[in-house]
Amino acid sequence: MLGRALTSVIWGLVADRYGRKPVILIGTASVVVFNTLFGLSLNFWMAIITRFCLGSFNGLLGPIKAYAMEIFRDEYQGLALSAVSTAWGIGLIIGPAIGGFLAQPAKQYPSLFSQDSIFGKFPYFLPCFAISIFAFLVTIISLWIPETLHNHKFDDVQSFDAVKDDTESNKVAEKNEKSSLLNNWPLVSSIIVYCIFSLHDMAYSEIFSLWANSPRKYGGLGYTTADVGSVLAISGFGLLIFQLSLYSYAERNLGPIIVTRISGSLALVVLSTYPLIAKLSGVALTLTVNSASVAKNVLSTSAITGLFILQNKAVRQDQRGAANGIAMTAMSFFKAIGPAAAGIIFSWSEKRQNAYFLPGTQMVFIILNVVLALGVLMTFKPFLAETQH
Repeated sequence: MLGRALTSVIWGLVADRYGRKPVILIGTASVVVFNTLFGLSLNFWMAIITRFCLGSFNGLLGPIKAYAMEIFRDEYQGLALSAVSTAWGIGLIIGPAIGGFLAQPAKQYPSLFSQDSIFGKFPYFLPCFAISIFAFLVTIISLWIPETLHNHKFDDVQSFDAVKDDTESNKVAEKNEKSSLLNNWPLVSSIIVYCIFSLHDMAYSEIFSLWANSPRKYGGLGYTTADVGSVLAISGFGLLIFQLSLYSYAERNLGPIIVTRISGSLALVVLSTYPLIAKLSGVALTLTVNSASVAKNVLSTSAITGLFILQNKAVRQDQRGAANGIAMTAMSFFKAIGPAAAGIIFSWSEKRQNAYFLPGTQMVFIILNVVLALGVLMTFKPFLAETQH
């Protein structure tokens, strides 16, 4: 996330100048290289450096949102951006699921993987390698996608000269582009709200796995990593169905701000039930935790999709790469804080089992709800502004 924060604006400007496709290809290719090296890390610092490089070279999430807006007509842009946020949401769910199923294969599947093999020496290489193979296939497929950044052809010398003069003035304009984007309050306000929701989302993802995996005596579910993987996989499937079928309908009828507001408010209710879910067992626990996980992930992704739409509608096409780059930079700082803060708060809560006020994991879910409530409050005027076309 730190690497991404430092380079997202640069990749956004590159996408506005040279096109979306080159940035997309470099991003997916970087996953192949650095994710594989991460799985083969010999020490902590190699792991840190490979992750930093992965973030630095992977600037595709900003341009891919611009790309999605540009290949759909206006009335289907909700569907376009819901596809992007669904892909992100499913990655956030399926990624840990793959980790749960494929990590430490020599220990989990001793009949298939020997302790003396590469998978025994590098217990986390298999999930990384599986994702790298997927990224390699995506890179190959992406060679055939069309470029969407408008490149105008010149019919005669006069039009060429006009564009040449225009290019000179654009060089001056580009210097002011970033400052003009930062003065665009509909863009800036939607980015700030997006950062709050992203912070909550990353912290929730971290806490859910820790909570589900921790022993019952500490208020957790006592699940194995494979059990957690199964819950996350089911959540990913539910999210895919909802986002690609119902989200665009809701967005067209209600608008992105209302969808974000309602989704955030309902997510507050769902999250409040988590400490009670830990008191269940057997089939009741399985059904309830899966239902709650699907609902929570659908609502979080719907809220963030609405903010994607607001950001991309707040700027011209030639500014979308840079605008999404600024959003990615800000969001990356918040997402870097999320997992670390969540881990610290969760560890602290497990030491408070007998506290008088909000014992154990109750405190964790209250803190998550406070962050989410702040995000919901910020979707109201005068803070969040929508561009009027």
